[in-house]
Amino acid sequence: MKDIFNLDGKTAIVTGASSGLGKHFAKTLSAAGANLVICARRMQNLEKLKDEIDGEVLVLPLDVTSEESVLNFFSKVESSIGSADILVNNAGTSDPKRFKDLDEESWNYVLETNLSGAYRVAKNFTDLLIKDNKGGSIINIASILGLRVGINLASYATAKAGLVQLTKSMALELARSNIRVNAIAPGYILTEINDDFFATTDGQNYIKNIPMNRLGLESDLDGVLLLLSSEASSFMTGSIIPVDGGHLINPL
Repeated sequence: MKDIFNLDGKTAIVTGASSGLGKHFAKTLSAAGANLVICARRMQNLEKLKDEIDGEVLVLPLDVTSEESVLNFFSKVESSIGSADILVNNAGTSDPKRFKDLDEESWNYVLETNLSGAYRVAKNFTDLLIKDNKGGSIINIASILGLRVGINLASYATAKAGLVQLTKSMALELARSNIRVNAIAPGYILTEINDDFFATTDGQNYIKNIPMNRLGLESDLDGVLLLLSSEASSFMTGSIIPVDGGHLINPL
């Protein structure tokens, strides 16, 4: 049983790996034995991350909002390693605004990154797997806000809800190709991106709404990430797994 999450011989692509959860996911997968392809727009951060990881790491630029960038990325992946085995579709962004203050630019940017970008990457990843006649695992990083809404987050919640449905649709259609598609729906996780806010009075008050009365840590996602990446989840597809300290079951 100790080897059930072993990823030796597997290659994982992690998008949005330059900071936050993507950076942590890359380290977790490497520690489990996977070779890595890490990608994002901030190449300097990726090179720094590569230096922090013991194992094989390929660093490539990727802007998920650009079809040209995604196509170039997968062309380089194919020429370098062929096809990978695992995709952690993590790249995302947010622009908190009240609905009445939303504009086209903000709305389109969040939807383009979090939903259309995830589609582009997953589609090209899938095409390579099918071309090579091999199976694989796609892990979309959704959010509890794709299952339940919050204030000032209409565009983000809409994009993540779309990603949840995309996950299920992909899972249904790709199952016969031995490509599993699942999603992790994190709650509020403490990262370098949000630690300033959660140190404020408003942030501390928000934490009180979480039944477990704490923020999640990046390491709290390790178990489900390794589950979905490995053969331990060989009979799982179309699953949306919340990791949220009970936030979704809060009484209304």
